[in-house]
Amino acid sequence: MLAAGFYLPLTLLAPLEAVPAEVAAYTAPISTAAAPTAPAYGASGIGEVGATGLLASAGSTEALPIASISKIITTLVVLNAKPLTDGSDGPTISFTRADVQIYNDYVAENGSVKPVSAGMQLTQREVIELALVGSANNYTQSLVNWAFGSEDEYVTAASAWLAAHNLTSTSVSDATGISPKNTSTPTDLVALGALALADPVVSSIVSQPTVTVPVVGTFNNTNNLLGIDGIDGIKTGTLDEAGACLLFSADVQVGDTSITLVGVVLGGSDHDTVDEDVRSLLASVVDGFHEVQLTAAGQEFGSYSTEWGEATTLVAAESASAVVWSDSPVTAVVTAEPLSLATAGEDAGSVAFSVGGQTVDVPLEVAGTMEAPSAWWRLTHPGDLF
Repeated sequence: MLAAGFYLPLTLLAPLEAVPAEVAAYTAPISTAAAPTAPAYGASGIGEVGATGLLASAGSTEALPIASISKIITTLVVLNAKPLTDGSDGPTISFTRADVQIYNDYVAENGSVKPVSAGMQLTQREVIELALVGSANNYTQSLVNWAFGSEDEYVTAASAWLAAHNLTSTSVSDATGISPKNTSTPTDLVALGALALADPVVSSIVSQPTVTVPVVGTFNNTNNLLGIDGIDGIKTGTLDEAGACLLFSADVQVGDTSITLVGVVLGGSDHDTVDEDVRSLLASVVDGFHEVQLTAAGQEFGSYSTEWGEATTLVAAESASAVVWSDSPVTAVVTAEPLSLATAGEDAGSVAFSVGGQTVDVPLEVAGTMEAPSAWWRLTHPGDLF
């Protein structure tokens, strides 16, 4: 009687040991490798904003002249020194005979210019619009003189800014890009384009098809691809040593996901050729993105089995998909809680999918109920309880 009084409550009330899940192998979706179409001349590259590295590149790996793409660097460096809140026109800049002389100097060099006169007053934003949309060398030069006092001081500030943003393959020797010594690589320029898009002032200005600046006039954006194939920026460049160049951005839709791409083509024979090749490159890269299903609700990722014969499966609580570039691998890591008892639909862990630098987490739940053992099983299986 004493033994029974000890044994019965000990076995009937003993806590149940939780059992770990047996994780099932994950079969990743199979994707086809992309085949981007990039021009053979000069240098080119394209990347996804927020992702690491280039999706595609071709041509020279050496730094090449970038012409007026330099004005994106100039604007970002000026805004770093003289911040301009988006929607604000900023301080007034007064123009003098010195600015007229700058105009004359660039005319003599066959540079891109816009009219200026002594006594004119424009806002900081208006001057930036003339520099980026109108690609006016004279207003770009006047802008850095206003912000830094001289072009030499600007070059010093620009070099520090480039280093701070890890654009180590880019160098500048002037503000406008009329110097062939302003050089860069597709990798750096794609990163530069992402920085330009992240700045609300720059991104809003470069997407404008035209600008109207009082006294100066109305000017079309030099980027003829705006509004085509989702292209919404960024800057053209033209120079004998650089050829025709375009740093571009585009928002494209893949399934329900919007993707922002930044690309560049350097060294084209003319802008019509570059524009055509940009569209081909962009289309081929967009074709390389596709939406894949990572899991469907109810898909099995593991199972539980107890010593007393209860069993259930560990399944995805919801469906999930992701946009994948080319044949980027998809991996899955399951985290599951040990269980002894369970109710159908109870949370039991998660599965983390990794694809193309992004992580998608999906909750896991048990598909069925796992009940407690019977009293008879407890009494007859003390070795499984202790």
